[in-house]
Order: sequence, then C-alpha cells, then structure tokens
Amino acid sequence: MALIKQIRQRTGLMIGVIAGGLILFLLGGDLLSPNSSLLSSNKNIVGEIAGEDITLEEYSLKVEEFKGMFQQRTGRIPSEPEMVSVREQAWQAMIVERVFDEEYQKLGLTVSSAELVDMVQGKNIVPELRAQLVNPQTGQFDKNQLIAFLQSLETADPAQQAGWAQQEQLFAQARLRIKYDNLLATSEYFTTAEAKLEHKAANTIADASILYIPYYVIPDGDVKIEEKELTAYLSKNQDKFRVGNTANIEYVSFSILPSGQDSLEVISRMNELSEELKTSENDSAFVSRNSEIQNPFITFRPGDMLPTSLTTNVAEPVKGQAYGPYVTANSTYVTYKVTDQYEGTPRMRASHILFGTEGMDDAGKAAVKSQAEGVLADIKANGNFAQAASQYGQDGTAQNGGDLGWFAKADFVEPFANAAYAAKSKGLLPNVVETEYGYHIIEVTELPNSSYTKLAVLELELGASDATRNEAFRNADSFAAESGNRNEFTANATDKGYRILQANNIDATSRNLNNLQNAREVIIWVFGEGAPGKVSKVFELDNSYVVASVVSKKEEGKAKLEDVREQVEQQVRNEKKAAMIAEKLAGKTTLEEMKAVFADGAINDIPDLRLSASVIPGVGFAPKAIGSIFGLKASGQLTKPVQEDIGILVGRLNNLTPSTEIGDYTSYQAQMSQSGSQRMTYQIMMALQDLADVKDYRYKFY
Repeated sequence: MALIKQIRQRTGLMIGVIAGGLILFLLGGDLLSPNSSLLSSNKNIVGEIAGEDITLEEYSLKVEEFKGMFQQRTGRIPSEPEMVSVREQAWQAMIVERVFDEEYQKLGLTVSSAELVDMVQGKNIVPELRAQLVNPQTGQFDKNQLIAFLQSLETADPAQQAGWAQQEQLFAQARLRIKYDNLLATSEYFTTAEAKLEHKAANTIADASILYIPYYVIPDGDVKIEEKELTAYLSKNQDKFRVGNTANIEYVSFSILPSGQDSLEVISRMNELSEELKTSENDSAFVSRNSEIQNPFITFRPGDMLPTSLTTNVAEPVKGQAYGPYVTANSTYVTYKVTDQYEGTPRMRASHILFGTEGMDDAGKAAVKSQAEGVLADIKANGNFAQAASQYGQDGTAQNGGDLGWFAKADFVEPFANAAYAAKSKGLLPNVVETEYGYHIIEVTELPNSSYTKLAVLELELGASDATRNEAFRNADSFAAESGNRNEFTANATDKGYRILQANNIDATSRNLNNLQNAREVIIWVFGEGAPGKVSKVFELDNSYVVASVVSKKEEGKAKLEDVREQVEQQVRNEKKAAMIAEKLAGKTTLEEMKAVFADGAINDIPDLRLSASVIPGVGFAPKAIGSIFGLKASGQLTKPVQEDIGILVGRLNNLTPSTEIGDYTSYQAQMSQSGSQRMTYQIMMALQDLADVKDYRYKFY
C-alpha cells in the first residue's frame, strides 16, 4: 500500500508526467536535424511571433527541453512519430510565452511565493499533483505521499531538484493562465433581450414545405463562362480561396518488400532454428541470441493472455514442447516453446464499489455504511453491479464498472484481500467490507488461479534481404541520375515501364505521400530545394525508395486563378444555374407547379422546423432558406428561390407556432453565459495568435 519508496525512486518520471499534463493545459487543452542547405544560406528562421523572428537554434533548445520532459515522463527517447508531437508542443509553448506574458504584465497578474507554496503543499494543491499521487487501491489523493516526495527532494540529485524547480515554474504559468482566462470568461454576460431571442429561436416552430432543386437539373454544357467572370468572382471572394503552402508532385516508387527468394531464405532459417529450439537446454539464452523481438522470454501469470498465434493453433500447450513456426499478422514467423509450467502466487480478479470514509467521524462512517448496504441490497435484487459502480464508485475504477483486474493477495489491504480470497465461487460477496479507505461492495469475477507459464519465443521478421534492397536502390539511383528534369523524368519512366504516381495538394506539413508513410524527407525537399520541373535524389522510405519531381507549388496567401480555377468555375456556374432556374420558376404560384418544371426536384414536408435550425432534414445545410421561411408573414406564402451551396430552395409556410412568453429568462442567460465561458479559453488563444501574426516556417526544416 505504501508507494513512498517507489515515488522517491521515480521522481523524474513523476515530474515528467505532471509536466506533460501542464503543457497540454498551457497550450489551450484542446528535432534537431536541420536542412543543411538552408542553414548554409543563413535561412535559419523557423517562424515569427509578434514580429519577433524565431531562430532554428532558439527553437531547437525549446524542443530539447520538451524532449527531456518526454524522457522523464516515459523513461525513453521519443520515436520520430512522437517527436512530431514534441516539436508541436515546443512551438505552441513559445507562442504562449511571447503572447501571454506581455498580457500578464499589462494586467499586473502574478503568482506570489505564498500562493505557490499553497499550490504544492497547502490546502489548495494543484490537480496535476493530486492526479499523480494517488493510492491505486482507493483512487484517492494521498497527501502523505506528497509530503514524503517533497522531503525526498532534500537529498535528491541536482538534476531532480532542477526538474522540480522547472515543475514549480510550470505550476505558476498554469495559474497565471487560469487567472487570465477567468478574468475574461467571468466577464461574459448576456442580456435579458438576448435570452429572449435565444428562447424565441429555440421554441418558434414552422410547419413548412420545401422544394429542393439541385444544380444538376441544368446541364453544365448549357452554361457559358467567360474568363473575366472568373477573375471578377475571385477578386470579390478572395477570403473563400486563401491557400496554404501546397504542392503537386509526381513520383516513382521502387519497392523494397521481400522477394520470393527472401521468403524462402527466412522460412528455411526459421525451420532450422525451430528444430534447434526443440532440443535447446537453455531456452532463454537461445531465443535471446536468435529471436528478433525485444523480450523473447516471457512469464505469463494468471490473467495474462497467451499469444493468439499459439492459442489458435494449440488447444493445450505442454511443458517442454515447441510449436510452430506460424505466420503472424505482422508478417513474421514465430515458434513457441513451453519452457515451464508451474504453480506460483495465486491471482484472482474482482470488481468493487468504494464508499470512501477517510477523515470522517463515527457518525459519518455509519451513514456511509448504511448507504453502501442499501446499494448492495439493490444489486442483489436487480443484478446491476457495473451500473451501480459507475453511479456510486468513488475511485478510478468506477468508469470501468469497478473492475480491479487480476491481483495477488499481497497487492491489497488485508481486510479487502482476505474477504476476496475467501470466496468459494464467483459472484457478489454477501456483506460490505470495511477497510481504512471506506466500505467496499465486492464482486468476484475470477477465482484464484496459480498456474504460470514460461514461453521462449523465437520470432524472425520477413524482411527484404540486402540483395533485394541493393537492387531496388540501383534502379532508383540510375533513374534519378538519368532524369535531369521533369520531361526526362517522364520519358525515362515510360521507357523503363515505371508507374508514375501523383500526389496533389500536398500540405507543407504533411508526413505521408498517398499511402507511403513517413515520407517527411521528400516533402521537406519539395518545399525547400524543390522547384517546378526539378527531380529529387533517391529517398529511402519504410518499404520503398522514391524519386520525385515537382509539378507545381502554391505559396501561402491569396489564391491565383490558376490555383483555384476548378473551384471558382463551379461557383460561377452555380450562380448562373441559379439564375436560370429562378427564371424558369417565374410566374409559378405553387410548389407543385414549380416541381413540374424540373422532374428531379423534390418537395419535403417539415412539420417541426425550428427558427434556430441551420439544416433542413433530407436536404442539408440551408440557413438562408430557413431564415426566408420564418420571414414569411402568413400561411400559404412562398419564399423567393433561395440559392444555397446545395442547390435552389423555395419554401412554403403552412403554419407558424410562435414561442410563448415565459416569466423568467435567467436560465437561458445562465446557459448562454456558461457556453460563452467554455468557449472563451480557446477564443482567447486564437485571438491572441491572430493579433501576434504567427508565421510558421518549420516545414522547411522538419
């Protein structure tokens, strides 16, 4: 039960976990391999925040800081996919520092020393600490563990002490952000007039009929579009067509997947090793030497699942026997040897519902016990344990139906363990059990089991051989060397029978090319050295070599007509079709007459259309049409044809039920204020980023 020793041993890990949570909060909850050619030309600016250039060196230091936090939190170096998140956290942290610190100073917001002490060891301990210093049996915060942890820092090494100092700084930054957000969020106010409008929008109901005419009723060939019309439309609607840094490329992929010969060699090697494993006298040493997985010698305790590829092929594994080789879902070959089967420490599985009593007097405990016994009686009568656990449970297991998983007797406090292990059958224990943490309702889900199995796992990957990889690289390298420009790229690919693949509208921050994973190096080249018509060197991806050629690139900002011609043409064509449809509907006085003009039109009857709606059932997003319907004065009236993105709509008001007046609108005011406050944190972040004019050039380096 006492975790103080473990906490002292894992100080760095705990600090890292808390840091991760705080980082996410500070960012609005919800690296170091620069492109040498860019550096050599002194283009080492990765972005701009509030008019200040952010250098690669400065950003790299921040990334190293967050990388260190990741290592403290997990005990390992982040993988490249994980580094994507680390880099993003570092970038967002730099935005927060530059944007928010100035705001704090303007307002005079601070965190005093006394306040910081209260946050880490006083009456108002921060949630991040509470979440990490939890007793696993009760799920409750244990202040004694916190005290022991803080005392351990006095004799901790300098790195741990520095880590805690950094942690306290994060606590202070988080508190400043809370103060700032609350200062603005609590100023959110909605008037009675606004509440009345909200009530009216939610409760004004129309019975309406709506004619929907899709744009395709007019063939595209019937619409003539001139170049000047496209230019005029784009000029008038630039905000609709702003573009980011994107590119269109072509590439040829040279597979480095294993050949048939590679497969035969792996199978032959696997069969040979499997035979040796059968007679091996030291299974652990044998698989450690020959297997290609990290942990090839595994002990399976009661409750642990044996590998699926073993259980699906063998009903009852026997000690001393080897089974396999089998093909796995991960394209590997595996053989298992049952090194040992023995009786060990019993383990069982149970669920519980905790009714906490820590800090209560006798009267309080008696009341809690009475409640627990009442819930137990209800479960006995109705059999709803998981539901009751979710409703009444006061620890972290409540969300999992009270499930504690498999455990040994020594893992739990004595009264709980004794009661659970005394059970002779699965099911609900007849009485509540009292421990130092409170009263427990216990359901035994698996009886004690003491069967342990040791498996030696021999596993080999089915990968491409050096010969296969070398052949693929020679072909790719020769192709790249012979293709000095895009024309030669196309001609050479055609001559050699290579398939040219396209990847269009690639974002500068993308990491994949179509179905090719981890293609970041290719994309960095495209947006760095790459230019239209240029051909790349050979890039090595997970399962292929790639040679690419840039077709076109778009710079961030206002779109040019050639970049968005297709979208602009569609919008202009729809506007012209809308005018043509409206002209053909002119003079028609009923929806039925209008539908007769267009056989593909459809009339939808909507008996409960609300003023607050933006979507028409069966039609789609049509806020302008809905507004037009509620703007009608009398039943039977028709709206004018309304142009929406989905087509042309004409509405008929059959009946209108106005909202009734109510005596008190405070509930609507409160609801609107709450919603506004919840959005405030995100809106603050977005607004300040916009004002700071953040520019991100990291795609040139990572």
